[in-house]
Amino acid sequence: MAAFIELQGVCRDYPAGEETLRVLHTIDLRIDAGEMVAIVGASGSGKSTLMNIIGCLDRPSAGRYLVDGQETSRLAPDELARLRREHFGFVFQRYHLLGDLNARENVAIPAMYAGVAGAKRRERADAILSRLGMGERLGHKPGQLSGGQQQRVSLARALINGGAVILADEPTGALDSASGSEVMAIFKQLHAEGHTVILVSHDMQMAAHAERIIEISDGRIIADRKTAVATPVKMLPRPPAAHDSWQALAGRFTEAFRMAVIAMTSHRLRTLLTMLGIIIGIASVVSVVALGEGSQQKILKDINAIGTNTINIFPGKDFGDMRSGRIRTLLPRDAEALARQPYVDTVTPLVQTSVVLRYGNINVNGQAQGVGADYFRVRGMELASGRLFGQIDVRASSQQAVIDDNTKNSLFPDGQEPLGAVIMLGTVPCRVIGVMKKSESNFGGGQDSLNVFVPYTTAMKRITGEYWLRSITVRVADAVSTAIAENSIVSFLTTRHGVKDFFVSNLDAIRQTIEKTTDTMRLLISSIAIISLIVGGIGVMNIMLVSVTERTQEIGVRMAVGARQSDIMRQFLIEAVLVCLLGGLLGICLAFAIGWAVRSSGSDFAMIYSPVAVISAFLCSTGIGIVFGWLPARRAARLDPVVALARE
Repeated sequence: MAAFIELQGVCRDYPAGEETLRVLHTIDLRIDAGEMVAIVGASGSGKSTLMNIIGCLDRPSAGRYLVDGQETSRLAPDELARLRREHFGFVFQRYHLLGDLNARENVAIPAMYAGVAGAKRRERADAILSRLGMGERLGHKPGQLSGGQQQRVSLARALINGGAVILADEPTGALDSASGSEVMAIFKQLHAEGHTVILVSHDMQMAAHAERIIEISDGRIIADRKTAVATPVKMLPRPPAAHDSWQALAGRFTEAFRMAVIAMTSHRLRTLLTMLGIIIGIASVVSVVALGEGSQQKILKDINAIGTNTINIFPGKDFGDMRSGRIRTLLPRDAEALARQPYVDTVTPLVQTSVVLRYGNINVNGQAQGVGADYFRVRGMELASGRLFGQIDVRASSQQAVIDDNTKNSLFPDGQEPLGAVIMLGTVPCRVIGVMKKSESNFGGGQDSLNVFVPYTTAMKRITGEYWLRSITVRVADAVSTAIAENSIVSFLTTRHGVKDFFVSNLDAIRQTIEKTTDTMRLLISSIAIISLIVGGIGVMNIMLVSVTERTQEIGVRMAVGARQSDIMRQFLIEAVLVCLLGGLLGICLAFAIGWAVRSSGSDFAMIYSPVAVISAFLCSTGIGIVFGWLPARRAARLDPVVALARE
């Protein structure tokens, strides 16, 4: 019969400072399928090292090791993992059960890595555990089981994929005599069923149960003898060839996701502290974008209140021109001529002067604003009560007035009805026909002054006595560019006057400047928030590296039962991404909570949340999880199984 396991001149060396320590010396060994073999020796004799090489947990430094005809030295880590999945089942002295999983879940792990469907592997795990007398302990975690029960769970895990070769390291070393006898009886039964059983122990009484005893001392085989007549070998069927179907991959992904959730919930405080940097960074980014958008919209709303597509025309060269008061060439007929141009929607002249406003025995200082009938539309002002004067009133120079909210409160403090009342603008009586709503805009000032609006013809003839205008406001037609309209107005008035004795102010330019300024500030603050995100990502990486160190033994167990490097990497990468995604979600919730607090404070300012910013935050948190989780995940995947298992 061909040897199932064959070692030819196998040596194993370990570095010891500047020297090399040889633990195994030229081991030649054959083990046939169906044998029950005991490898015995004192502590430090090399028997555990030999078992690790046989189980493909470790590699020989020299010599050849063949499993079912395959030379292991030529196999990649994932191919060695396939051998462990398909041929070997490990029963460790310390059981090496995962504390967060119950008995059924611990047993099913190798089947999951072998691509067995979830329902089928649970059914198989239940059947094996029931056979080993653990049918009533399926949902118990390792901490709820005795030593003998944990050893049975470990043995069931070794059998879940068939377990053609059972490798048991001191299987009774941590058990009392009764439990040890029960476990040995199970091994003998498995041997009778055709399993190859390799026991590693220093206990010669336990070794006596085997058909063959291999004694090792100082890394050399010193004896290899039969203890009894070999029982007839019942050959086990070969395990089916593993294939990575999409269902198997989905099953491993689901298991990795579930294990990541278990790991996170088992260390809630650490998980929360890990998320903290992500939470602050995401909340900062979303809040900054919302603040910037809210600020920009608030400012633009204020500009809209006085007309965003308006152009103001003033006498002089520019604001602050000392000679502007002596320039009297801006006339009502200029406004009338502009109103006929195709690029103009409406035009309103403006005459302004300070006057004493009087009603009854109340005297206050205010502004008499002589305006056109379209002034209120141009400025985006709304009527609270009454009516506005029209073109007929302007042509008739009627003594009718519209007052603002400040004037109403000052002249009619006791709640009298202002409509129909006659107020004095200096020495000119005017009847109040309308009251304007209080403007929410602070743009351009004038919120604390008292303003009375009368037809500009009335103001020029009866109040100021002037025939020239202080300014003209032009509302540009909707289909016309403000820049084109501005150039046309300048050209038109320069031709009329023969000289450019005026200047224009385009509110759209102010709007663009404000947009650029707020965008710049938002970019600056967002950059600071992104730095916070990067710091949070580094925190995630550090904690995940610590997690890899803490869970090294778990990684070793998973590798021993057949996990690929990609399986280990996937689990830790999913955990990092979940931490960052959950942190991103909490950060977004925190940003919304900040907006709610601002709104609840009674302020008229509102943070405006951008869906793009929220989606970008999610993508950003995912990216951080992938980028900063990759190094810890890669480190976990590249651990040496035998070193990982030895870590306490």
